[in-house]
Amino acid sequence: MERSRFIELYLKDLEEGNAAIFAGAGLSASAGFVNWKELLREIAAELNLNVDRESDFVAIAQYYVNSKGQNRGQLNKVLLEEFPADKNPTECHRILARLPISTWWTTNYDRLIETALTDEGKVADIKYQVNQLAYTKPNRNVTVFKMHGDVEHPGDAVLTRDDYEKYAFKRGAFLNALTGDLTSKTFLFIGFSFTDPNLERVLAQIRYRFAENQRPHYALFKSVSEHDCEDVEEFEYTKNRQAIVLEDLKRFNIESVLVDSYDEIPRVLTEIYRRFVQNSIFVSTSAHDYSPWGEQDVHSFMEKLGGLLIERNLKVVSGVGVGVGNALLGGSILSLSRHPEKRFDDNLVVRPFPQFPNDPGKREALWDTYRRDMIARAGIAIFLFGNKQAGNAVVPATGMQNEFEIAKELGLFVIPVGATGSISRDLGRDVRSIPQPVDVGEKGLEILDQLQEPVDELDRILGPLLDLIDILKEAS
Repeated sequence: MERSRFIELYLKDLEEGNAAIFAGAGLSASAGFVNWKELLREIAAELNLNVDRESDFVAIAQYYVNSKGQNRGQLNKVLLEEFPADKNPTECHRILARLPISTWWTTNYDRLIETALTDEGKVADIKYQVNQLAYTKPNRNVTVFKMHGDVEHPGDAVLTRDDYEKYAFKRGAFLNALTGDLTSKTFLFIGFSFTDPNLERVLAQIRYRFAENQRPHYALFKSVSEHDCEDVEEFEYTKNRQAIVLEDLKRFNIESVLVDSYDEIPRVLTEIYRRFVQNSIFVSTSAHDYSPWGEQDVHSFMEKLGGLLIERNLKVVSGVGVGVGNALLGGSILSLSRHPEKRFDDNLVVRPFPQFPNDPGKREALWDTYRRDMIARAGIAIFLFGNKQAGNAVVPATGMQNEFEIAKELGLFVIPVGATGSISRDLGRDVRSIPQPVDVGEKGLEILDQLQEPVDELDRILGPLLDLIDILKEAS
């Protein structure tokens, strides 16, 4: 499947809340975890086997346990040593954790998924034992099913052929839950080789039950290259085999998306995230001095802006800027109240800045982290006004300058509205020279120029600003 088409389709499921992830060992590889071959290298050597000449690694694990009189203590020790808890999530983990994906499945033992989700402030309900399926963690917004167990409980992990053969009897409830999710959600398989017999069993059941009405799913694969092979003959063979395997996945309505290198996978996920947050608008604003329009007109303008953004099905992200942030939120909330079908959390992210700790240095460091987290949730950033009170004086709001730099660094399309004066005017002076992630064409650039021109009435800004957002949405 073409990458652009996959992104378009998966985005639709994300927006509708139907997207899920199935993570295989490949997702964790770049964090420094070993693969099955390296995990079992020393164990295979004890059996006088060359792991490089083997392909059935589950069998090797079983042979080893057999040689120890069914004692798997050493195998458990290897698992604990090779999957330490202090590894950091990969870029792919972090991107996926930001997306509104409430269902994760994995065959991995590590805890990178849980860590990435927790870092994003999400409450993850982790299921790695059958009895956990019967309980729901309070206030959860993500469920992670670790169908092969967890590194901290190696004795219960699915490692050997015995474990796989008994899976339906000991862990059958996981298969039932997975069947339900594969039926009702659209999965993206990432870092997964499709050699797991338990998943094959579930996919076959769904295929027989739903025939041509199976839900579509997607899988990211690295295409075979000559660099992966010792010679041309091996390359042709491996390439042909991959094509056959990918064609077979279509029986289960799994469409494959090929990338040329593993480095491309984070870029694909980043594009999904960028496209998803393109409907989210971060509004950076601060005002103590309302001249020349006056406080009432400025508040009225901000209230209208908040309402119009919601009316256009955009999500408003705000740190509640001094003096005008409440007016923006008021307009947004008023619009939401007129549309009961719209959920508050889907249309408004409110992140007031914490005023503690008292130590200025610590507070600034906290605010920087806070700003980055908030801005990363949007695809477009609008900058309005930008002044504040310091003692008896009105001074530039340097926080807005910081937010502008962060937004550029994170790849947002930045829209300084110089017509509102203060810091925004300074940011918009060379607006055409600002590197932007999306080409809005000459018309878009003309609107950007227009937004820098002084206005007698602030409401005259609304039309051009919304037109530019529409151009951005179409260009994305």
